[in-house]
Amino acid sequence: PANYSADQIFCTGDMNLYYDVRHPLWYKRPDWFGVVGVSRLYESVDMRLSYVTWQEGINPFVIVELLSPGTEKEDLNEVSETVPAATEAVANNGQTNREANSETAINNAELTQEPQPEKPPRKWEVYEQILRIPYYVVFSRYTNRMRAFKLEGGHYQELEIPDNRVWMSEINLGLGLLLGEYFGVTRLWLRWYDAEGNWVPTPEEQERERAEQERERAEIAESQLAALIQRLQDSGIDPDRFLND
Repeated sequence: PANYSADQIFCTGDMNLYYDVRHPLWYKRPDWFGVVGVSRLYESVDMRLSYVTWQEGINPFVIVELLSPGTEKEDLNEVSETVPAATEAVANNGQTNREANSETAINNAELTQEPQPEKPPRKWEVYEQILRIPYYVVFSRYTNRMRAFKLEGGHYQELEIPDNRVWMSEINLGLGLLLGEYFGVTRLWLRWYDAEGNWVPTPEEQERERAEQERERAEIAESQLAALIQRLQDSGIDPDRFLND
């Protein structure tokens, strides 16, 4: 983002994101997330091995999850809490098995009274309710569908993105889909774009652009030198007298 220096931007993928100081071992592992306003290095001196929100003091600004058949329902908060109903086979005395065993089950529960271990919340709750991530984006490589959610009124609201672009005014950047080649693979890729709608170049693209600029400068210098030599020759002056000094 133009409104943040490079040293105040941290982004990564497949890194443990610890979110609850009361449960310091609980974490989520987003496919990618970005943070602004925090040092790129841990304590400004070292690479991060994880991101601990209560130590950093700043939560991620945007999280991206890449959908897969095994994680899609959780990533989109579509996992049901409903427990399947037990089969109520009727016993010989006219009671269902559930009714016949209910008293025994209650007695057993009273005897054990073991507290159930607390379960970590799902991704959606962590991102929306605990960390309150402003933007949550999901993309399926199987359907090439991108969906974006913005935190509004304490809850995620899905954004309309008919052009497969979502603009994030807070950082003056947008995220969209671009058909291109990356790592030797041609497909739709998630890419950042600026306020003018131009795609932000990748490091590889920046290097190619730098090399192209160097080549153009070399060609211009060579052309200028050739023109100078020609002018000297036209004036009856031996160019080697100057060029070899």
